[in-house]
Amino acid sequence: MWGSISKFILKNRFLLLITIAVITAFMGYKSKGIQLAYAGSKVLPLTDSTYVEYNRFKAKFGEDGAVLVIGMNDPKIWQKDAFNDWVKLSNEIKSIPGIQEVISIGRIFELKKDTANRKFVLGTVINGPLSSQTEVDSVKQKILDLKFYDGLLYNSKNGATLMAITFDKKVLNSKERGPIVRSIDKAASAFSQKNNIELHSSGLPWIRTKVSDKIAKEFLLFLLLALATTGLVLAFFFRQFHAVFYPLLVVINGVVWALGFIVLFGYQVSLLLGIVPALIVIIGIPNSVLILNKYHNEFRKTGDKMHSLAIAIQKVGPTALLANVSAAIGFGVFSFTHSAILEEFGHIASINIIATFINSIILVPIIFSFLPAPSTKHIQHLEGKALKNFLNRVEQLVFNHRRSIYIVTATLVGAALFGVVKMKANGYVVDDLPKKDPIYKDLKFFEKNFDGILPLEVSIDTKRKNGVMNASVIRRIDKLQQTISAYPEVSRALSLDEVLKFSTQAFYNGSPEQYRIPNTMEQAFILSYAGKSAGKGAGNMLKGFLDSTKQETRVSFQIADIGSEKMNILLNELKPKVDSIFPSDRFNVKITGSSLLFVKGTDYLVKNLRESLLLAIALISVIIFILFRSLKMNLIALIPNLISLIVTAGIMGYFGIFLKPSTILIFSIAFGLANDQTIYYLTKYRQELSHEGISISKAVSLALNETGISMIYAAGILFFGFGIFMASNFEGTMWLGLLVSITLLVALLSNLILVPALLLSLEVYNERKTVSEPLVVMDMDMTEAED
Repeated sequence: MWGSISKFILKNRFLLLITIAVITAFMGYKSKGIQLAYAGSKVLPLTDSTYVEYNRFKAKFGEDGAVLVIGMNDPKIWQKDAFNDWVKLSNEIKSIPGIQEVISIGRIFELKKDTANRKFVLGTVINGPLSSQTEVDSVKQKILDLKFYDGLLYNSKNGATLMAITFDKKVLNSKERGPIVRSIDKAASAFSQKNNIELHSSGLPWIRTKVSDKIAKEFLLFLLLALATTGLVLAFFFRQFHAVFYPLLVVINGVVWALGFIVLFGYQVSLLLGIVPALIVIIGIPNSVLILNKYHNEFRKTGDKMHSLAIAIQKVGPTALLANVSAAIGFGVFSFTHSAILEEFGHIASINIIATFINSIILVPIIFSFLPAPSTKHIQHLEGKALKNFLNRVEQLVFNHRRSIYIVTATLVGAALFGVVKMKANGYVVDDLPKKDPIYKDLKFFEKNFDGILPLEVSIDTKRKNGVMNASVIRRIDKLQQTISAYPEVSRALSLDEVLKFSTQAFYNGSPEQYRIPNTMEQAFILSYAGKSAGKGAGNMLKGFLDSTKQETRVSFQIADIGSEKMNILLNELKPKVDSIFPSDRFNVKITGSSLLFVKGTDYLVKNLRESLLLAIALISVIIFILFRSLKMNLIALIPNLISLIVTAGIMGYFGIFLKPSTILIFSIAFGLANDQTIYYLTKYRQELSHEGISISKAVSLALNETGISMIYAAGILFFGFGIFMASNFEGTMWLGLLVSITLLVALLSNLILVPALLLSLEVYNERKTVSEPLVVMDMDMTEAED
């Protein structure tokens, strides 16, 4: 079959070039529509109960992660000029299109009782610039008396204060959010510089915008680094311009296809999809290396350029195809996780790995068919003394010290397994960012001064109309929020009860001592007033906390980024406490919010790690069985790559690298790529063993010397290629690059040392048997026996 494919490619060079050029032009045109992802990552399946409950909550009460906060802890804010500038900044930000509301100590609202109309009027405390420091001091005391805002806008214990900026839901998760955030940053920076007050920004809109900006920068950075790194490795190996430039041109063509596919599938560039172009370069280049190595090897023997290219397609084609299918499986298994972000990544990566292989097997031979034949200097890399000496030492080790190999391997695996036991699953919302990153540092400011800013919501369904307005239910809500707020990681609540306390204070003309829940006699009056509240930004004050039937209410908290492990402990502790306050037979209480969605997403992905890895192992095992039709060969092929995964998992355990959304990718990806080396070696071994009179020992030696250099070349490109991800601003991406590189290095050594040793051990216990014909027959020719 591959003989026919080889002839077709070389006989139809112009037709194939034109066809690929047209496809690339189309993909390039489509790629102009590529967009960044602006919403939070869709990790959980759409049918997951946590995700369903979260969407139900949003439909009833609105977005929970729509607030950007700007905070400070500086007494200079209460100086007249600085305070007036803060007032000005608050109003300036409110005037930005796409901003729904701004609340701060410079733009704060109070309730006043309108006895004539039996309603509360909500108005601003500050209506213009303050003319004196005395006036500022008076306003300060008035603000501090408004207990509703204590813990929300200011912290009376440490003096910190913040500005809460609510986004219009129409722009919250769209590309318009970026310019709005940049406008806010610009205005805040001007205030900071003028008044010498350090400001801190956070909140999900701000975090997501800044992360999107980093993704956009790294999207291009990693592509350029991948091209530069693989280009340098190619230059080091081949020392020829053509062998560097044209393989890079081929993978750039693959990158254009990948971008086009992202748009055709209707996806947006997330943190994962952002690294796909670099992955295409890193994984695609080894195809060219194998083809060029075989081409140069054949040309050295025959001196016939076209014949050598034909042989290169025939011999490399089937092996490279299976290797690329193995790599695609490592990514493709994520398509079965039912997690949108992983499905998108799996689809695009797996499809384009195969697409890049097709590009390579067609374009590389065609391009080099038009170029001059390689000179003696160009094929000198095949005689590299360093690599030859290394392979000779490996061969001596394999043939003379197999027992030592097994002992060292067993010791390494044992030590790694001890590390595996130490592995923990734990994810944070921003733990993929370095501790010195402004996003991380600012988040910690709000956790220190306001107990966090990540949304945590509780919905309470009383199961009957007007049930929320019952006095006993209101008392239960108060007890619930006190119970939850007692945790140091959780802020004070914002709820119907707090609105009623605010209303009671207003009913008694703003007396701070009256910030309390109204008693049974007061409740009817105060509720009637609150229900008819009016004024700037007011509307019905109760509307944001009640559904239309007053059957269900929300209690909103802010929580610190404590990690999924602690969050699960907290949730488990809260459940019996919540049930004791709201018995499940009378109430339906659900804890939800963006922070819970992230935690459950982490748990879901960790749970699916085992399933995706087992699926990858099963599918790759089928490929190896198709290739060799031998269970023993299947076992030999799996052992070295499973060992490399165990070593990687052990390293994670020893160094405290958590299993989380960004690191669980490592295992399936690394396993798929590591198997490439195994397929290269075992395919050559099978070919050699099929020749008459060739013993297992001889086949092992010939395969090691024939494929060893190509394996080292390919592994070297992958090792240094994945190493570029260590330059990422995201720790998860950095760990992905480092750990996959380590896995591939361990896999290379295992495939060069352990696999040949295992094959030789077969010869000790079994006489050589007739080699089973594979289900997929690969073209052979007699020149192979001369290698």
